[in-house]
Amino acid sequence: MPGMAKPLLLVYVLSFGAFAQQAPAPGSGEKPAGASTGTAPAAGPAPQTQPAAPAAPAQTAAPSGQQSPPQTPPPGTQPPAEIPHPAIRVQVDEVVVPITVTDTEGRFVSDLEQHNFKIFDDGQEQTIRFFTRERNQPVVVGFVLDMSNATRIHWKTFQDAALELVWNLLPGNPRFSGFLITYSNDAEVAVNTTSDSDKIASKIRKLKPGGGAALFDAIYLACTKRSLVEGEPVEPRRVLIIIGDGHDSASRYTLDQVLELAQRNLFTIYGISTVAFGFNAEGDKNLRRLAEETGGRVEYPLQGLYSDVSGYLSKPSDAGNYAYTVGTGAYAAQIAGGIFKAVANTAGEITTQYIIRYVPQASDTNRAFRNIEVKVDLASVKVRARKGYFATAP
Repeated sequence: MPGMAKPLLLVYVLSFGAFAQQAPAPGSGEKPAGASTGTAPAAGPAPQTQPAAPAAPAQTAAPSGQQSPPQTPPPGTQPPAEIPHPAIRVQVDEVVVPITVTDTEGRFVSDLEQHNFKIFDDGQEQTIRFFTRERNQPVVVGFVLDMSNATRIHWKTFQDAALELVWNLLPGNPRFSGFLITYSNDAEVAVNTTSDSDKIASKIRKLKPGGGAALFDAIYLACTKRSLVEGEPVEPRRVLIIIGDGHDSASRYTLDQVLELAQRNLFTIYGISTVAFGFNAEGDKNLRRLAEETGGRVEYPLQGLYSDVSGYLSKPSDAGNYAYTVGTGAYAAQIAGGIFKAVANTAGEITTQYIIRYVPQASDTNRAFRNIEVKVDLASVKVRARKGYFATAP
């Protein structure tokens, strides 16, 4: 893999194309690893390893001009059976950490070098094996779209936001690919993994909201039930963007289950909240937790937009619920500005991250979840990265 140092006398193989398509929920006893361990950190069984062919016995050269006598076993005996040599499989836990660094104004700091970073695994400083700040990093993006009743008030607004994200993050370059998952009463893979943004955009244009919210089931599908891209999750990396309010009312899986699954499968989760100005959402804490614990963040394009706009009235707007509605033509401009900023911030962060990879030093194997801390030798910057990883199989 470009940029990765190869340890002496060690063949290091990452076989991410073998990621299992059918995966159990966390805790089922299968072997997905939070760090890559010779196979993709999938939620399914590892592929079978074939025994290595036995080496041919060495031949001893006869002296010049002589022929070696034929080797025949004594009468009545069978030649000894060759003992097959078992295949040697070396597993190395490699931890992949996407990192975002911003200044006090929220602007991306994109000119740091490897020596500016230190990374700690459960408090122990680690040796960085791979570092990049390449802006054209390949990424697989999962667009997870809330189709529940909660999105109906501003559906057209967030339909446009989803389209903008698709066009920004899938520019037609095969290094970038994405898939679409929608959720209401059920979750489904609406468009499987593709580099063609038109396929996803065409599907989004046809969608109409209605029903409950199976957000956690949608995250489960993203981790287990769609086509994979060769090299996942290290290159390309995996990102989920949830366009919704974080509420869940219809899932079979729990927040803790899918959060663990996302962490084991190295997803970074972002949210674009659909909560309208004047509303509070019970699911916001779900959205925040999913994002913060995987190294992402949540954008709120409809919040705090109207401080400079007059003419708003608080009145019933949807079956007795109260929301602020506009009395001036500035409404459309404010909404458009909020959406544009949220899309730009999310797309910019995904393509402006540093990537660090390291192999953890010897540690306490009894600890299933291990904490990660990233430090930068600059003052007044904010560093955002995943909170940790699962070092053992469930």
